[in-house]
Order: sequence, then C-alpha cells, then structure tokens
Amino acid sequence: MHGIKETHFHFAGQTGFYRGKVRDVYYFGEKMAMVATDRISAFDVVLPRAIPDKGRVLNQIAAFNLHATRHIVPNWVIATPDPNVTIGFKCDPFRVEMVVRGYLAGHAAREYKAGKRKLCGVPLPEGLRENDPLPQAIITPTTKASEGHDQDISKEEIITQQIVSRADYEMLEQYALSLYKKGTELAAARGLILVDTKYEFGKYNGKIYLIDEVHTPDSSRYFYQDGYALRQSKGEPQKQLSKEFVRQWLIENGFQGKEGQLIPEMTDAIVKNISDRYAELYRQMTGETLPPIDYAAIEKRIEQNIVKSLP
Repeated sequence: MHGIKETHFHFAGQTGFYRGKVRDVYYFGEKMAMVATDRISAFDVVLPRAIPDKGRVLNQIAAFNLHATRHIVPNWVIATPDPNVTIGFKCDPFRVEMVVRGYLAGHAAREYKAGKRKLCGVPLPEGLRENDPLPQAIITPTTKASEGHDQDISKEEIITQQIVSRADYEMLEQYALSLYKKGTELAAARGLILVDTKYEFGKYNGKIYLIDEVHTPDSSRYFYQDGYALRQSKGEPQKQLSKEFVRQWLIENGFQGKEGQLIPEMTDAIVKNISDRYAELYRQMTGETLPPIDYAAIEKRIEQNIVKSLP
C-alpha cells in the first residue's frame, strides 16, 4: 500500500495549481480544490515517503472541526466531496500563523528550557515544568514562510512591519482565542486536552475567513486527559495525540531540519507505524474505525469527485 505522494490532474476550467508541503491545490477562479495528500512534513521539511491514510484522516477531522466552529468565524469551506478533498473559497492569506498555547509544550518548552522567559513578546512565569498548564492561553504568532522555517514574531513586530494592520490583527487574536476555547471543549468531549494549536486566516471580498485545517493532529497537540495529572506529578512524559511522535523520532535520529542534517531512513516498518498512529488518531477523535480503501483506485476517485463538485 502506497500513500498519495503527488497528484497530477488537469481539469477543465482550471486556472492555476500550487503544491504545498502536504497539499496539492487546484484553482478555479475564486474557488479552489485542496487535495490532502499523504505527504508528511516535520521541522518545515517534507519527508521522503508518504504515509498511507494520513491525508484522508486529517481532511475528515478538519472538516468536522471547521463545521463545528463556523458560528465563531466564517471559514473557507464550500464542500467536502471526497475524504481527501475540500472545496472552498480562494482567500488572500495573512502572512502570519496564530499559534495558541494553553500549556508549556513542544517549541515553547524547548525555548523555556533554554532559559527564555519571553516567547513572541509574551512573558512566561518562572517555575514551570514541561507540559504544565499556562496561567491563561497565550498567542505566539509565527511568520508564514513559503519556503524554509516559520519564525517566531511578536504582535508589535507584526503591526510595526505592517504585515497585518492593527485592526485586523486584534480581530485575529479574538477569533483565535475563541476558537481555542471551543477546541478545548471539543477535545474534552473526546477525553483529550488541546495543548496548543495554530490557526490561519485570510480575506475574501474584504471579510476575514478561517482557512486551512483546524484542530487536526498535524496542526495541534493533544494530551490524553486520563492520567495527565498523575504523569505530571511524577514528572513523566505525557501521552500525546499529535504529530510530535514523528518529531521525536527525527530528533532521536539527529534531525531537526537544520542545515547539513540528514533525514533518517524511513523504512517500511517506520512508515507503517506512522500510518497506524494516524488511524489511532482517527479512532480517538471520531469514535469510529477508519474504513479500508482501494489505494489502486484512489486518484481516479479523487479526480471524479472534484469534477462532480464543480459547476
């Protein structure tokens, strides 16, 4: 079984194409068809092998969460005609990602361990341990790089550099914190803790829209509620539901996306293990077992469903 690494469709009425780190995007005037491939990235680097089932898992989880949050902020989605496809409005994206953190984990924990007590201009209290809850949810934005690594940036730098206007940025802040609050409620219903997540926004006809995926294990970090307090009291690692296990595997094998570092070999066993973890993510977040599919026919199915969904 091989994942979908790339698609090469040519549609009637197609006006453009863009290949991102993990998505292939087909443009049709003011609309776009986003294909969630099985490519996987970590440390802003696309890894050499695709992960079977990853694309459809993330696309379906994103579709659920976009529907569940559209009363908070309008989003780009028009339809989800295929497990791997979302059709939506072509928005002009803001060049920042709004990262919301409720716990000291991942990048924030690594920075804190290195002695930093301010992240993206936001002060952090003394005495925190990795995976501790923060006094309140904070926003630590990053620049949205078309190539290479996203960079931490402060609110004031964003406004001073005119990356986003003050009025728009303050609206993005409000939306991001409201979305995080809803995300924590949705997670709690599944026995999970939403640790941190990122949101991307854009404008369409002058109005702000939530774009891209939302509350997926690729854009978010989750802990299991069960046993969280006990593990934290013992100083043990938390049981996570996120892509962090991929990052940890890379770190343990000497790769963090830095110049001169080589990506470790992705054996069949490694690929299967990652694929199995995505199936586990799907079960935990939906309560359903991921149904098997015919990978030999998947690209034809995707192409046909895109054609049917467009006028």
